[in-house]
Amino acid sequence: MARIHGRRGRIYMGIASDSAAAEPLPFFARWSISYKTDKDEVTAFGDSHKIYVSGLPDASGSFSGFYDDATAQTYTAANDGLPRKFYLYPSILTNSQYFFGTVLPDMNIDGDVGASVKVSSDWAAASLVQKVG
Repeated sequence: MARIHGRRGRIYMGIASDSAAAEPLPFFARWSISYKTDKDEVTAFGDSHKIYVSGLPDASGSFSGFYDDATAQTYTAANDGLPRKFYLYPSILTNSQYFFGTVLPDMNIDGDVGASVKVSSDWAAASLVQKVG
């Protein structure tokens, strides 16, 4: 496997609820995805150090870019609370590896008199978000 550059990444998200087809999110320029597992401490008397057991795995992340007044994908999703189909391609040149599932996105818009208007979204998994490839 080769190293890749982030410039060819692509994010797709459903415009309506999880039954709608996922479409590319325009003008997004950054993404992150995090996989963590709950850990519960089970240290008992006599243990020589702390002991943990693993719980349920979690997936969450974010994406951000530049505000587009022609699309309402993230705004609609943040307001209706319904899960959306989600696909994240680290590189569209190598479609053999991507992440997918359904997510519950939030939306933030940030404007500044000296800069472009930016949009960002933090999301949490609404189903298994898994890696293919």
